[in-house]
Amino acid sequence: MTRLFDYFYILATIGFTVYGQLILKWRISKFGPLPVESFEKLKFVISLLFDPAIFTGFSAAFLASLTWMAAMTKFDLSHAYPFMSLNFVVVILLSGWLLSEPITLQKILGVTLIVLGTVVAAKG
Repeated sequence: MTRLFDYFYILATIGFTVYGQLILKWRISKFGPLPVESFEKLKFVISLLFDPAIFTGFSAAFLASLTWMAAMTKFDLSHAYPFMSLNFVVVILLSGWLLSEPITLQKILGVTLIVLGTVVAAKG
């Protein structure tokens, strides 16, 4: 049971990483495109940094790094790291659902290959 709980650290890393990516994309899309002019670009980036939701995305990235460090105390890197590829799977699925981004046949095929590769790598 303890070894199974160790996988929680990997799962938490994936969860925090996915949350961070989705929240950043969601909020940044509300701000519109990056301006061309340098001063406006700087103002744009600063306004992004002070957005509370974007701050939670950065916080999630920090928490992901902490849970990843915990995972590294439990697993060999060569065993744990392939699970990080599941970030791609979850982000594609949730971006389709939550952000209405298109999920194409090519993306489905790619996600399937990622899952198969993760299974093979995790068993090795």
